[in-house]
Amino acid sequence: MTSPEKHEFKRALNLLDSTTIVIGSMIGSGIFIVSADIARTIGSPGWLLVAWVLTGVITLIAALSYGELAAMMPHAGGQYVYLRESYGPLIGFLYGWTLFLVIQSGTIAAVAIAFSRFTGVFLPWFSPANWILKIGTFGPYHMPFGSMGPYNVGLHTQNLLAIASICLLSWVNTRGIHEGKIVQNIFTFTKTAALLGLILIGFILGKNAEAVAANFSNFWNATFTQIENGQLNVRPLMNMALYSTLGAAMVGSLFSADAWNNITFTAGEVINPKRNIPLSLALGTGIVSVLYILANIVYLNVLPLHGSPAGATVAERGIQFASSDRVGTAAAQAIFGDGAAFVMAGLIMVSTFGCNNGLILAGARVYYAMAKDRLFFKNVGELNVHSVPSRGLVTQGIWASALCLSGTYSDLLDYVVFAVLIFYVLTIAGLFILRKKRPDVERPYKAFGYPVIPALYIIIASLICVDLLFVRPNYTWPGLIIVLLGIPVYWLWHREKIDTAS
Repeated sequence: MTSPEKHEFKRALNLLDSTTIVIGSMIGSGIFIVSADIARTIGSPGWLLVAWVLTGVITLIAALSYGELAAMMPHAGGQYVYLRESYGPLIGFLYGWTLFLVIQSGTIAAVAIAFSRFTGVFLPWFSPANWILKIGTFGPYHMPFGSMGPYNVGLHTQNLLAIASICLLSWVNTRGIHEGKIVQNIFTFTKTAALLGLILIGFILGKNAEAVAANFSNFWNATFTQIENGQLNVRPLMNMALYSTLGAAMVGSLFSADAWNNITFTAGEVINPKRNIPLSLALGTGIVSVLYILANIVYLNVLPLHGSPAGATVAERGIQFASSDRVGTAAAQAIFGDGAAFVMAGLIMVSTFGCNNGLILAGARVYYAMAKDRLFFKNVGELNVHSVPSRGLVTQGIWASALCLSGTYSDLLDYVVFAVLIFYVLTIAGLFILRKKRPDVERPYKAFGYPVIPALYIIIASLICVDLLFVRPNYTWPGLIIVLLGIPVYWLWHREKIDTAS
C-alpha cells in the first residue's frame, strides 16, 4: 500500500477557481453588518465611504504586493512561507500559531455561528436559548487592558448547527480539491450575483429622497456616537481626533475585506501559480472592493446615516442603529418590505457557507507546511489518497468547533486585529528584504509600483496600528499577547525537532 507521505498536491485550480477563492473568502456577513458600527464611530456619510474606499485601496495594494511573493514562492502555506523565508522560522511560526489559534479557526467559528444564526430566521429551533448541554458560565476574566466574558459554555442548537456545517465542509474538502472548488465556485457565484442584484435594485428602486437629502446635508460632519447611561451622546470630531477615530472605524471594514490572502495558502494546487495567483489576487480584491463601496452607497441611498436607537421604523433607526447592526437587512426592508428579513437571511446563509468553505479549504495548507518544517503535529504534514491534507482539515475543524462552544471567539478575533495588520506589514516589508537577500531569484511578476506603493502600504498600515494602540488598547495589547505566547511554544517544537534530528 502506498504511504500517505508519497501523495502529492494536484494542480487543479485555474484562474477562475483561484479568483472565486479570493472573492468567496472575503465576502461573508461583514458587509451586511459592520457599516452600523462605522457610522456610529465616524458619524458622517462622507467619512463612512472614505473608510470603505481606503480599505479597498489598502487591500488592493497589499494584494498586488503579495503577487510578487506568490509568483516567487508558489508553495503550499503561502504567507507562512513568505515570512519564514524573509525573517526565519520563528516569525513564520508565530504567524501560523496565531492563524491556527484565532485568525483562521476563530473566523471559521464566527462565520459558522453567523450561518446558523440566520438559519434561525427560517427555523427558529436553531437558537442559543435551546440548550442541549450547558457546562456553565465562566468569567469575566480581567486582563491588564480589558476583560473577557462572562461566557456561557456548552452546546445549544445554534452552535450545534454551526459545528455541523464545519464538519460537513471539512469532510467535503477531505474528498479532494476538485470537490472543494466545486462548492466554492457555486456559492461564490451565487452570493456575488445576489449582492450585485441587491446593489442594482437599491440604485434603481430603492432611492429614498429624504434619506439622500439628510445624508448630503451632513455629508462631511463627523461625529462620535455612543449610548451612555441610557442617553445618546454625540460628540463632534475634528482635526486629529477625526483621523485617529477613522483608524478605529476601519477595523470593521478591514476585517470584512480580510482573508484575500487565503489563495496563497493553496499555491501548491494552483495551475500556473506564477501567473494565476497574482492575477486572482488583483481580480478578486478589486471586484470585492468595488462591490463593498457600491453596497455602502446603496445603504446611503436608502437609509439616513443618523438615527435613534428608539426609532420605530428602519428609517428612524438609520444606519447607525439598524436592529442588531443588520444594515443590509434594514436596507432590504426599506426596498422590499417586511419580507426582506427572509431575503437577507437567505443571502447571508449562502454568503457565510461559501465563505467558510474557502477558509476551511485554505487554512489546512498552512498547517501542512508547518508540519513539514516540524513545527506542527507530524501527521498534519501528510496528504491522503485524494492528495489533500485531511488531518490538517480535521485538526482545524476540531479546534474551530471548540471555539463555537466557548463563546469566546468574537473577543479573540477583536484582539488580533492589530496582530493581523502587523503580519501584513511584515510580509510586505519582506519584499524589500528578499530583494536584497535574493536578488537573482526569478520574479515572474514584480510588485506594482515597487518600492513606492508597497512602502505606502507599510506606512498606512503602521499608522493604523499605532492609532489602534492608543484608541483601542483593549484589543491591541491582548492581540500582541496571543502572538507572543507562541514564542515558548515555538521553542518547544524547535527543541523536539533538534532532538528528533539527533
